[in-house]
Amino acid sequence: MERIWFITGSSRGLGRSLTEAILLNGDKVAATARDIDSLNDLLMRYPDKLYPIKLDVNDKDQVHKAIAGTVDHFGRIDILVNNAGFGITGAVEAFSDEQVRSQLETNLYAPIEITRAVLPYMRRQRSGHILQISSMGGRVGSGGVSVYQAAKFGLSGFSEGLAIEVADFGIKVTCVEPGGFRTDWAGDSMTYATEINGYDMVNKRIQLFKGGGFKPIGDPEKAAKVIIELVNNPEPPLHLLLGSEAVAIVKHSEAAKIRELEKWEKVSLSTDSDDAENFLKSEAGKRFLNLKK
Repeated sequence: MERIWFITGSSRGLGRSLTEAILLNGDKVAATARDIDSLNDLLMRYPDKLYPIKLDVNDKDQVHKAIAGTVDHFGRIDILVNNAGFGITGAVEAFSDEQVRSQLETNLYAPIEITRAVLPYMRRQRSGHILQISSMGGRVGSGGVSVYQAAKFGLSGFSEGLAIEVADFGIKVTCVEPGGFRTDWAGDSMTYATEINGYDMVNKRIQLFKGGGFKPIGDPEKAAKVIIELVNNPEPPLHLLLGSEAVAIVKHSEAAKIRELEKWEKVSLSTDSDDAENFLKSEAGKRFLNLKK
């Protein structure tokens, strides 16, 4: 059966590679972009399968009209891909208020709003898969991209809670977490804060990106193939890292977090109330810990 995808940020990068791969695979796509003329070549090749939508993901009215329009056009939405976003590099104190606001609005608030808009349709059809295109930067902190990572960490937490809420409706949620991929994330899509003397590591990263010296290893076409295979899996993961670099970095980070947790565990446990042990063993305690519904 043909599936209906709704993809934000379809004009370039991973969104473009994924849109092309889906159409070639035989499914239909509602492809959103700020500039839908960039999708004209695909529309000529797939006039019955591609539904281009001009969309600013930060415009709530446009978001809800785009979702409703897609359901009117195709009859349903099976897979939502929140892909639109951009990066920013700089020291925390160097970001302007507008830069911080823009990052959170586009990379966190927008996917939350788009998810909220699509949920009533997926809930009524009792099926669906929501893919959040996040980043390994939603799992591991790295100097110079802290505000970008604030949005991605937020998206991860939102998605983990969401997955629990919607499971009974047959709706699945996956955070796709790429490492560096050969898109324009670190090129034309990257923005920068003003450099501040003393932040040597951050300033070197800025110059690396600006000078084109960043050579990512990820292939967006291979990533698109993996994502299509992912939605065919009856038990997809909640988190899926993409790229050997992402796997290595997250493994190292997770091991360090476990070591830190164990080192400070006695301090952590020392703050429990006197009846904590009895509560955690009770049915209410188990539900509180999500160990039992």
